[in-house]
Amino acid sequence: MKNRYSNRIKRLVLAAALAAGAALQTQAQESPKEEDFYKIMRISSPEGTLLEVGGLTLLPNGDLGVATRRGDIFIVENPTSARPHFRKFASGLHEVLGLAYKDGSLYCAQRGELTKMTDTDHDGKADLFETVYAWPLSGNYHEYSFGPKLAPDGSFFVSTNLGFGGAWWHALSMVPWRGWLLRITEDGKMEPWATGLRSPAGLGMIDGELFYSENQGDWVASGGIWHLKKGVFTAHPAGLQWSNRPESPVKMTIEQVHAKVDPRIETDEKGNSVKPENRQNEEFSTMFELKKDFPEMRLPAVWLPHGIMGISNSELIKIPEGHFGPFAGQVLIGDQGQSKIMRVMLEKVKDEYQGAVIDFRSGFQSGVLRMAWAKDKSLFVGETNRGWGSAGEANEGLQRLVWNKRIPFEMQTIRAMPDGFEISFTLPVDKKAAEDIASYKVESFIYKYQAVYGSPPVNEQVCTIRGVKVSEDGMKARILVDNLRESYIHTIMLDGVRAKENYYSLVHPRAYYTLNHIPDGQKLALSEVSTRNSAKTTQAKAAAGRATPAPKATAPAKARPTALASAATRKPTFDDVKPLLVKNTCTACHAPDKKQVGPAFSEIAKRKYTSNQIVELIHNPKPENWPSYATPMPPMPQVPTEEALKIADWINSLN
Repeated sequence: MKNRYSNRIKRLVLAAALAAGAALQTQAQESPKEEDFYKIMRISSPEGTLLEVGGLTLLPNGDLGVATRRGDIFIVENPTSARPHFRKFASGLHEVLGLAYKDGSLYCAQRGELTKMTDTDHDGKADLFETVYAWPLSGNYHEYSFGPKLAPDGSFFVSTNLGFGGAWWHALSMVPWRGWLLRITEDGKMEPWATGLRSPAGLGMIDGELFYSENQGDWVASGGIWHLKKGVFTAHPAGLQWSNRPESPVKMTIEQVHAKVDPRIETDEKGNSVKPENRQNEEFSTMFELKKDFPEMRLPAVWLPHGIMGISNSELIKIPEGHFGPFAGQVLIGDQGQSKIMRVMLEKVKDEYQGAVIDFRSGFQSGVLRMAWAKDKSLFVGETNRGWGSAGEANEGLQRLVWNKRIPFEMQTIRAMPDGFEISFTLPVDKKAAEDIASYKVESFIYKYQAVYGSPPVNEQVCTIRGVKVSEDGMKARILVDNLRESYIHTIMLDGVRAKENYYSLVHPRAYYTLNHIPDGQKLALSEVSTRNSAKTTQAKAAAGRATPAPKATAPAKARPTALASAATRKPTFDDVKPLLVKNTCTACHAPDKKQVGPAFSEIAKRKYTSNQIVELIHNPKPENWPSYATPMPPMPQVPTEEALKIADWINSLN
């Protein structure tokens, strides 16, 4: 009897232990990542074919048109099959950076013209090449041309890059219509449409309206997405050089901009051009302040914070119904430098676009430049990194992104409200976690509008969250946020929000909302929301614990050297410093163990600098130390010394 009772107790204890272990294992189970939902697949190309993709377009029969920077055009038959067939359609073109199909012909933007290509004898190769319209060229290497994008009326839009004169930090419009968006009709008539463009590689036609993405540079504080209406000015003043022409729809002048913002044309004692740098603690202008003086100025619909949401933003493409799960109607945007794709949620407030950007899928083999939807609802991704550098192990490529029909736990949309933001989710949230103010954090910042290359975040501020209201079905959370600022970027962080079914964290818990306008409407009363804040409860308990006198020791405390010493001497890990690397945009150009735009951190470690030397090189780089890298690192005095030291200690731990 006693033995049976004892055995029964053992079985109950064992069962309880197993159940507890299973529960702990479930709670500790790692949340799925983006690769668990969207698979990157490679498209096999013939040996010797270099696919430095400059343009993609889907043909009516499902074949894929591919243009390359080397001037070739391929037609890929059965492109989603295991054995796609590549047929060369044309060659000998000049750096093709866009491709479109219309009425049986292909159209591409070469460096100096919009070209129509037709296979008149139906042998599979273009035999008729027609110049639709040619624009001026100075011969400068940086005068890329992008497009075309088809408009609803059948006309074409092409964008033109600025050139570089004596210095790459001052982009110039050396011939007419450089730094412009051009509208071109099929019969060869050209109409200047908008200016302020610097390096407009990413054109996108969204619901019949034209958008474009811009990269950080002089006068461009960070990457962003602009809505291009006729007659608008976006950011870079060089194209305004031609605004005095009668056909120009923009009437601003370059002199007007320079009168408001110093163009920073600086030289040394020998008269050589000197790259201007950011000045700390100076009075500065912002784009939204300049807009008060220049109504033609168009603010970004969505800022793409540099180094976080890419460094060389590229093509925009809308997600159609039935594609990629719960995100239909939203926009994907590629990034060449970080070899990834982001997701953009747009909304119109007071007749102006604004919205949020969030990461979507990283890990492509080279820089993402072009995208096109396949007939099977997968996404073709065209890649290149020549001359620019990018994450990924390859210099070029053509890949395909495929959704596996599983729904990721994500922020589906973010909408601005009169008193905060409303966030909808792809799956129901755990109400206890979602009704806790501590699960959310919001901060805001803006950039300078200056002739300097880029800008650090300025006017940073933490926004107080006063309450949260979660919908009955757990699919929405409305957060009440103090200190909302129009035209500022609001970082929205949901690190504490969990899924109802499995307590997973969000695949991407951080988004960046550009609040051009605070909408009108009904505000929530505090009586309607949860104000529970577990962080305050924890702090109060900690404070109470500190206030309790410690008991007197009856004997000398024994040292615990192993745990304390290991904690003190433990080498910092990548996860330890990753938040600092992201915050200070280090990951925009550097990766832990592979060459990107700049050298890998492991390569820097081999130089055996002291931590203090690395801090000094962060604040005042010496590009001559790395002559094999084309893009020099800019000075970054805005990185706090304490944070730079932590980064330096981690770099040295890699050696």
